[in-house]
Amino acid sequence: MEAFYELVKNFNFLLIGAWETLKLTSFSVGIGLILGTFIGMGRLSRYKVINYPCTAYVEFLRGTPLLVQISIIYFGLPQVGIQLAPYPAAVTALGLNSGAYIAEIVRAGIQSIPRGQYEAARSLGLTHWQSMRYVILPQAFRNILPALGNEFITLTKDSSLASVIGVSELMRSGQFVISRTFQTFSIYFGIAFIYFIMTLVISRIVRYVERRLSVG
Repeated sequence: MEAFYELVKNFNFLLIGAWETLKLTSFSVGIGLILGTFIGMGRLSRYKVINYPCTAYVEFLRGTPLLVQISIIYFGLPQVGIQLAPYPAAVTALGLNSGAYIAEIVRAGIQSIPRGQYEAARSLGLTHWQSMRYVILPQAFRNILPALGNEFITLTKDSSLASVIGVSELMRSGQFVISRTFQTFSIYFGIAFIYFIMTLVISRIVRYVERRLSVG
């Protein structure tokens, strides 16, 4: 009973860590969404000078562990004169990593739109970028919303890796509580429960938005 007493006693502290996790994930997904949209369009470019760097970016970020990417940005960059605090380093690493995955999601979403719609937009006098902005991307984002929701959930869980560089998110907060109470089982159980609730809520919100867009 003492173990769960410590969990209840420190639950508010864990919730503060959970809030930091959500903020960290939201900033990272925001960066990843902007980056992934442009990289995804770049992957479809017929110009090699655009296509090749975008492809290399996606392949490298998807082919290396997130923990290694965090370590390169936080521990490696200072050796070339770039020093980042733990929080900006974590947001940068998570955002860059998410951008690679979102780029592939966006690329697939654009390819799911019939080519005729792009040609129709061009025939109406729209430029390439206007056709993408007003015709293709709005439809593509509706199609890829479930995949984006999965990426948000995955990144929420992966953000626990930011604890290795001292970011005070949920996992780090839990480790701090364990160092004071030595109650590993109940505290880790509490952390897992909070992660479960967060991902469940995100999943339900994505489904709700998906239904609303389908009705529209």
